[in-house]
Amino acid sequence: MKNSIQSKKEAWLHAVRLRTLPLALASIFAGSFLAYWKEGFRWEILLLASLTTIFLQILSNLSNDYGDTVHGADSAERQGPVRAVQSGLISLQEMKRAMYIFGLLSLLSGLALIYLAVQDWKLFLLFLGLGLAAIWAAIRYTSGSNPYGYSGLGDISVFVFFGLLGVLGTYFLHNLSFDWLVVPIAIALGGFSTAVLNINNIRDIESDKSAGKKSIPVRIGRSNAVIYNWGLILLGYGCLLVFAGLANNFYSLLAILASPIMLKVALGVQKAKSSIETDPYLKKMAISTLLWVILFGIGLLLG
Repeated sequence: MKNSIQSKKEAWLHAVRLRTLPLALASIFAGSFLAYWKEGFRWEILLLASLTTIFLQILSNLSNDYGDTVHGADSAERQGPVRAVQSGLISLQEMKRAMYIFGLLSLLSGLALIYLAVQDWKLFLLFLGLGLAAIWAAIRYTSGSNPYGYSGLGDISVFVFFGLLGVLGTYFLHNLSFDWLVVPIAIALGGFSTAVLNINNIRDIESDKSAGKKSIPVRIGRSNAVIYNWGLILLGYGCLLVFAGLANNFYSLLAILASPIMLKVALGVQKAKSSIETDPYLKKMAISTLLWVILFGIGLLLG
């Protein structure tokens, strides 16, 4: 049974999807903790990177609501939470206007971030290009004439932007340097973030099939998608062990305290019999990822 939306304000809150924001901040916090550990931390970079990421995540959520309605994934048969445009309280034009607003906010915040972080114009142009790519990826996941999310490429995008670029880019903007020790944590965050998307796609597997959306679970089937989900989570913990060994910082293993929650999420998704039973694990996976990062950061500080 779907959650009903009673007012326009509630519809906008559903469209923004506040429960996804902890995941958006996780990679920024991870890169910032690592920068602090390497004595290159800057508060203004953390604040602007967080703001830019929140704007991008909201843009992605609005675009997803818009695109899935246009392409039919948010039909009456869909079993997940009802979407804002699907509810009829927000028109496609209003949603499109909101997408423009958050696209502009993302650009302005990102420009301020790059301006404060880098002095070299070549680096400025490089990060501007990456920022524009992030905006494009947020919009084109389910929107446009040929959305890449409908071809099953969303996992790659999430792994790159929420993992590799999110962590490595944030670390670099703090201290303008690269360190190979950051890579395992970037991969870990990519795995956890992709798991959140995978749980979302497992929940929507039937409606996505009907809409022609070839997500990974649609392509490989639910049972294999569950195995894939386990793999993404275990990948993150494997990378944590690699980092602790290479960095000789075993206090970072404090992040393992988040494992009971994540393993419970993986087991819950495996046992879920319906979209309704699967849905709560989205929020739990997103929040546990942020918890993992905070515990990891505390471990770094202790070490």
